[in-house]
Amino acid sequence: MSEAEERTEGLTGVLDAIEEAVVAARNMPMSSSVLVSRAELLDLVAQARDVLPDQLTRADQVLADADAAREAAQHDADLILERARAQAAELVSREAVVTAAQEQAAEIVAQAQRTADELRRDADDYCDRRLADFEIDLGKVLAQVQAGRAKLAGRLGSDTRADT
Repeated sequence: MSEAEERTEGLTGVLDAIEEAVVAARNMPMSSSVLVSRAELLDLVAQARDVLPDQLTRADQVLADADAAREAAQHDADLILERARAQAAELVSREAVVTAAQEQAAEIVAQAQRTADELRRDADDYCDRRLADFEIDLGKVLAQVQAGRAKLAGRLGSDTRADT
């Protein structure tokens, strides 16, 4: 395992390693350009790409957990509703008891739905925050790559003019 791979953990670690490679790069004589290891930077970019699916998989797991919690709550609510119906059938002669059981079952179902909706909102919010973080980090990498390419293009342009 290379030194760069040992330092990197997660997308932020990879981005930190890319930044460190650019900051630590040797300056070109009489220029603001620097020399960076193409292999090292390509390795770090590959690591960043490898990390993204892990982060997205974790976000999917949060959504799956929220769905499972909603399903469990719905199952519990269904069981309670079945019990309430059985009780209502036994107590059909007492209309007030039947009405109360139906209202309680409806409230339990409504509460389960509210809980499931809240879990889904929380999971969606978490995913949105993680994706926003990724977007910011990737924007920084893109800006660094564009700046590097612009410097290289400027240097290539000045070398071509100097040759003619």
